[in-house]
Amino acid sequence: MSGIVAYGAYVPLGRLPRRSIQQVTGEPAAPGEKAVAGYDEDSLSMAVEAGWDCLAPLGAVTPGVVYYATTTPAYLEKQSAATLAGALDLPASVRTADITGSLRCGSNALLAALDAVQGGVETALIAAGDCRLGAPQGAWEQVSGDGAAAFLLGGQNVLAEYLGGVSLAEDILSQWRTADDRFVRTWEERFFISKGYNRLVKKAVSALLGQQGLQPADVHRLVLYGPNPRYQMALARQLGFDLSQVQDSLFAAVGLAGCAGPLLMLVGALEEARPGQLILLVTFGEGCDALLFRVTEAIEKFRPRRGLRGHLASRREIGYHTYLKWRQIITQESPRRPDPGRPSAPGMWRGGKQKLAFYGSRCQECGTPQFPPQRVCVHCQAVDKMVPYRFLDRPASIVTYTVDYLTFSQDPPAVFAVLDFEGGGRMICELTDCDPAKLFIGMPVEMTFRNYYRADGIANYYWKARPRRQEVQQDGRQGN
Repeated sequence: MSGIVAYGAYVPLGRLPRRSIQQVTGEPAAPGEKAVAGYDEDSLSMAVEAGWDCLAPLGAVTPGVVYYATTTPAYLEKQSAATLAGALDLPASVRTADITGSLRCGSNALLAALDAVQGGVETALIAAGDCRLGAPQGAWEQVSGDGAAAFLLGGQNVLAEYLGGVSLAEDILSQWRTADDRFVRTWEERFFISKGYNRLVKKAVSALLGQQGLQPADVHRLVLYGPNPRYQMALARQLGFDLSQVQDSLFAAVGLAGCAGPLLMLVGALEEARPGQLILLVTFGEGCDALLFRVTEAIEKFRPRRGLRGHLASRREIGYHTYLKWRQIITQESPRRPDPGRPSAPGMWRGGKQKLAFYGSRCQECGTPQFPPQRVCVHCQAVDKMVPYRFLDRPASIVTYTVDYLTFSQDPPAVFAVLDFEGGGRMICELTDCDPAKLFIGMPVEMTFRNYYRADGIANYYWKARPRRQEVQQDGRQGN
């Protein structure tokens, strides 16, 4: 038996009410809001967050394969899955690959991971993240949202057994971007809905249900991608499903999160699932993937670190002007200081464990943790008696902080804090996703992987701290 062993999600804190777009552009507003990645977030940083949400509850797990799915990679030529694996502290022996170029690449990665497990790999991790842009005043500006999801696939302690799938490929022009395009382009929707989406999804779902000897009523949850809820629900009816079986598309709370969207919906279905239920995942993009899962008894024992519920419970409303700045759609005056230099390739290589996996050191003589890694212990002055020590999963709190209105920031004011980690260790770092008026000494914080800046085409990733987000348990009760 192979299938899903663990799952995780990430939804950024920022939420843009669609009515605020209407107030500026005059375009009719769809209901709800969209999730907006922060100015220091991108598809890769969100995938790291989802991967950590998935793996953290399992303790020491080392996937043999890591696949990263996105339509908005940080680089056109440089593998991001290697960065993902490094940030999750996985060994160099892990097999990594980027899967990109289609809204279906999330399910493509899921199928590839299942193939790897069935081929003998003990566990395989996939993480999908997307941060797609629609042109101002266009429909995709309103409907697109940002987010990420991650799954660990394996053959032991399976939460949802993979029963089978049907994949169809067809060259149909629906949505596209070239290397020179910032914004998503789309063909007239009546064409790709009737000739692509409706036809291919019906064909794949009918074939899969026929193979399994099932009727639509036998499926508990239909996780169906749709260009919007109207088309999603209409197609579900045509397929013979009751609307109560259709998983929430997250359109009103997140938006369409690209290749990560259907996988976020799958996380939502798993958070509510009970043993024995069937979940049907259907994606679309130059074809269709339909995958069927049966929930097992193990679903009752797994809890993601925060999950989809926990991330949806934390939100910060932003305005349309802030969104335009964060996505660099409008130009701001540059700070009156030299541009940041590009990160050093040798420096990034030498400090890889510190930079990506957030390692410091711990003195073997007195046991004092310290960051950054040291040769000489700050407490007992022992020399070269250090061992690596990872700070990421250690609770931390604010010792003191400063609010800086002079330093340039895309989300002013800039906030810097001194943190103390439980068990020892102190560092100075930047705070993000915070309201300066609500900070206090002793506030619990957690580390978050961010894109500090980009210079000369190089993305500089590192860790910041943010106020600890609310956690929501599987049964819906909130916990600290």
